[in-house]
This record gives sequence, C-alpha cells and structure tokens, in this order.
Amino acid sequence: MRKVMKNPLLHALALIAALVCANAVAQPYPSRPIRLIVPFTAGGGTDISARVVGQKLGERLATSVVIDNRTGAGGMVGTEIVARAAPDGYTLVLVSSSHAINPSLHRQLPYDAVRDFAPVTLVVLSPGILVVHPAVAARTVKEFVELVRAKPGQLTYGSAGNGTPVHLAMELLKSITGIDIVHVPYKGAAAAIPDLLGGHVVAMIPSTASVLPLVKAGKLRALAVTSRMRTAAAPEVPTMIEAGVPDYEASSWYGLLAPAGTPRAIIDRLHVETAQVLRMDEIRERLIGQALDPVGNTPQEFAAGIAAEILKWSRVVRTSGARID
Repeated sequence: MRKVMKNPLLHALALIAALVCANAVAQPYPSRPIRLIVPFTAGGGTDISARVVGQKLGERLATSVVIDNRTGAGGMVGTEIVARAAPDGYTLVLVSSSHAINPSLHRQLPYDAVRDFAPVTLVVLSPGILVVHPAVAARTVKEFVELVRAKPGQLTYGSAGNGTPVHLAMELLKSITGIDIVHVPYKGAAAAIPDLLGGHVVAMIPSTASVLPLVKAGKLRALAVTSRMRTAAAPEVPTMIEAGVPDYEASSWYGLLAPAGTPRAIIDRLHVETAQVLRMDEIRERLIGQALDPVGNTPQEFAAGIAAEILKWSRVVRTSGARID
C-alpha cells in the first residue's frame, strides 16, 4: 500500500491550533467581564435586583458584572439575546415570572423557555399584595370574597395590562374562589394605582413594593400577600393561604439563567457565588427594603420551579381567556 506523506506545514499549523484551543479551555472562569442582561427598563424590581446582586457577585468572581437593559416584548427581546448567546457563562439574563407566562400568551416565542436555557438560581421572590380602597367594606380576604359574591359582575379590579402578573394573580384568585369581578386593564401598574386610590376600581394585586408606602399611610388596605410565606417587608400581613384561599401562590420572581449548554462547572460556580451574595446581611437588608425576598436555591430546584410555573399559568391563561393587546 502506498503511504501518504503528511504536509509538515499543515501538521505544524494543526499543533499550534490545538495549543491555542487548549490554552483557551484552561483559562479559569471568569477571565473577562460578565454581561448580565435585564430584559426590562431601569428602576424596576428586576433591574434593582440585578444591580444589587451583580455588584457583589462581580467582587466574588474577581471580575465586573455589566448590567445591560434590553427591553421590549414583555422581556422577550433581552431573553432571546441570551438564548442565542455562546454557552460560555459570559452572557446571562435575569428573567422575571413573565418568563413562565409568555409561553401561554404567545403562539410563537423566538426561543423555548425551558430547552434554550440553563437555570442558575432563583434570586428573589417579589410578593404581590391584595389591596382594596379603604371605603371597601372588607378587612379580610374572606370578607372580600363574600362582598364580591354578593355583587357578581358589579365590582372591578385594576391590573397592569392583559396577561401581566398583576392581572393573572387576580384571575388565579377568581378561579379558586369562583368570584365574578370585572377586569379593568391599564397600561402599567403606575397608571392603575391612581384609579385604585380614587375608588374607580375597588381592588388590585400589585407588587408589594409598589404600594406598601400607601398601605402604611392608610390610603390602601392590605388583605393578604400572594407568597406562600409571609414577606419580611410586611410580616404583619397574612398570606392568601393563611387567609383561607387554599393552594394560592402568585409571587413574581426574578431568576438567573444562562444559555443552554453552559458547562455544569460554570453553572455551579455561578450558583454558589450568587447564593453566598444573597446570604450577606447587607444584601438581604437592601433587597428586603425593596420588598424583595432573597432565595438562592439550587439550579435543579429552580428548573423544577420554572416548569411548575409554566404549567400553572398555562391553566390560568386558558381559564381566564387572557390575551395580549
């Protein structure tokens, strides 16, 4: 058999390429800045969480964590960037609970909410809070439900818009209790709250952070928070479950995702360091001051939580007939 002679130049180039690749693989993570995409505008709960946690995370990783606000389409614009990014741990996204709602609201997402991402950790919970105008003759959830049942289709509640967590939180309450209260959608919670204060709608389930000062000032009455456990920001307010609504949980949440295919060692490093940041007294104090409850669970727990949330909200969307304007 005739032997084929190797080209010495090609052989040398192959060796050089192999050495370059080996050196790149051997570089410790992280060796350059990390881009953390926030798919919402600056100043909101997602952005606040990213900036509070990102700074300390960067310190622990000995690099900088650069916050990049990429807004649009209910968080889908920024989230898609990460779905398409290289799975190397240098492009991450802090998604909100809308990540689990969008698959049911949109026939075609530009990514798969589960398969295209590697969960890192649930960063914080942001409980909603059922509030009513002080003129409403209800001081408990039970009294509120009885009041609405006595006037089916006559009372109204406000929301931040169709398909938003604020909307679906009340729709979940309706589906569990069977009450008939009319939805009035607004273009954001900031537009709805003034009408609640004016008595034009009688109730709402906004984020605790957005209305807690109004509750403390006596301008709104808090009946229950939507989390499974009481929030540290308002420990005196019972949960919906404590108030007699079984299996009710509708907290907003913010969690850290990486692109699918990111090496397990990188996911584990990000999880451990983020969880350590969330245990710091300074960070906990700052987040709780914004009515954000720190979590820091494992990637596996966060993945299971996302799957459960997608299933739950798909049922609520289907039952309520929620749609995007």
